[in-house]
Amino acid sequence: MKAVALAPLTRGNGRRGARVRDYGILVALLAMVLALSLSTSTFLSVANLVNLLDQCSIVGLLAAGATVCILCGVFDLTASATLALSAIVGVQLTRMAGIGVGFVSAVLAGALLGLVTGVIVVRSGVHSFIATLATSIIYRGVAVVATAGVIVYPLAGQADDFGMLTWPSVFGLTSATVLFVVVVVALGLLVSATTFGRRVYAVGGNIEAARLSGIRVGQVQVAAYVLSGICSALAGLILASRAGSAQSSMATGMELSAIAAAVIGGTSILGGSGAIWRGVVGALLLTLIGNGFNLLGWDTIYQQVVQGCLILLAVAVDRYLRTRAT
Repeated sequence: MKAVALAPLTRGNGRRGARVRDYGILVALLAMVLALSLSTSTFLSVANLVNLLDQCSIVGLLAAGATVCILCGVFDLTASATLALSAIVGVQLTRMAGIGVGFVSAVLAGALLGLVTGVIVVRSGVHSFIATLATSIIYRGVAVVATAGVIVYPLAGQADDFGMLTWPSVFGLTSATVLFVVVVVALGLLVSATTFGRRVYAVGGNIEAARLSGIRVGQVQVAAYVLSGICSALAGLILASRAGSAQSSMATGMELSAIAAAVIGGTSILGGSGAIWRGVVGALLLTLIGNGFNLLGWDTIYQQVVQGCLILLAVAVDRYLRTRAT
């Protein structure tokens, strides 16, 4: 009788934990939007909202890629290095063959770097955190060698068209924001509504059970890294288009912000639980913090303190909810 009574209670705790993990981030986001709306008259201006979404596009794309990897039970610390190297490839190929070829080459470079990263992690057997940390250092080194440590630019006649991702587009949003939304929606559907997505969750939830059920675990993990590489390359194109150039030091450390966004959004650091939209909301929340500090004139030195506290809180909540559900 005691076991029968405890089973519904455990399921109830699990459902409540899932609801908190699903919607807690949305409550936090709405609370911050309300607070900024009441404390400053410029937050809800069209110009600020367009700028907010444009700023979120880079870390949002990286967060989407990081979320896929974390769902699969691995980490990707190569994201920012892949971003820089892909952007450099894009600029160099733009100089030689035109903007269209340059942009496509950058995305292909990101996919290839993601493939290499995935193969290194799967074949080496080294923990993904260490393996991707080492790989990111290699990619940064290659970027330095490829550029000789200098900033690379498109040709003078290509500069205006190279900045096309900064142009206004649908509803006044920048092309970068539209690209960001399209990619996130497509990736969200891929993970949530396809067989591949179910395999990602299965591998991240219990890798041994997934292997015994016939899932090619290594292939799924490599595919996750390829998707992360593509997201990084697109983020690199946006950043290069915005700056009109590329360099080896682009976006240094931004992979940590991407992982932070995924975790703050409610994706479990242990894998197997989360969603793409949560990582994006986490990225938007981090962007809102920076935007709020600027609008309110607060010292941005405390911004990292706030972000760090959010990460600790998110990890603590995830651990608590998992403990309650068991």
